[in-house]
Amino acid sequence: MTIIKKQLFEQLALIAHSLASPQRVELLDYLAQAERGVDELSQLAGLTVANTSRHLQVLKQNGVVSVRKQGKSRLYSLAGDDVVLLISSLRKTAKTHLAEVDRLISQITTNPQNNQTISSEELVGKIKEQHLLILDVRPSKEFLEGHIRGAINIQPEDIDEKTKDIASNKIVVAYCRGPYCQYSYKMVDTLIAKGVKALRLEEGFPEWKAAGLPFEQLKVIEK
Repeated sequence: MTIIKKQLFEQLALIAHSLASPQRVELLDYLAQAERGVDELSQLAGLTVANTSRHLQVLKQNGVVSVRKQGKSRLYSLAGDDVVLLISSLRKTAKTHLAEVDRLISQITTNPQNNQTISSEELVGKIKEQHLLILDVRPSKEFLEGHIRGAINIQPEDIDEKTKDIASNKIVVAYCRGPYCQYSYKMVDTLIAKGVKALRLEEGFPEWKAAGLPFEQLKVIEK
């Protein structure tokens, strides 16, 4: 039994090894938003295609991501929502025990006084209120592959232009890729400067979906 236990621990260590590289954790963050190919991932992460491929092979071999062929392309996605929950747990543990994490997070926004948040549980209870407006501040590809039910998509580069006509009697909840994503911070800062009450969702869409909360998907992904 001792040998079997050691072998089981070896399997657990494979998952830990997948998260032992900041580049691989970043790739998982992008894959949590949408299915992507190697070229796109290399551009997003600022890595060479060869280096990106090596990291993806580690993630695939350790069962963290899956891959499918589409013509001559190979498209990668997370192996399951449990991977999102795993990274979320890692993030929470790091925030609890590493002071540097808090320091870095404080630098994401230039207006810390605007950093009012709402939890997923609170938002679910308010989601049908007429004065509430939910904004998904991610690229359209990610929005199409999944978003909070009823959310409106505003491209990150269009924040200033698209927020001009939002009524001040609305309460806006903005979210993007996750708690480290700057887009929702910028959205909240912009809206508050215009006199609109705005809150930031504590986490992002991947965590919302992984929690089994209501979402919509506009793009059909063939498996």
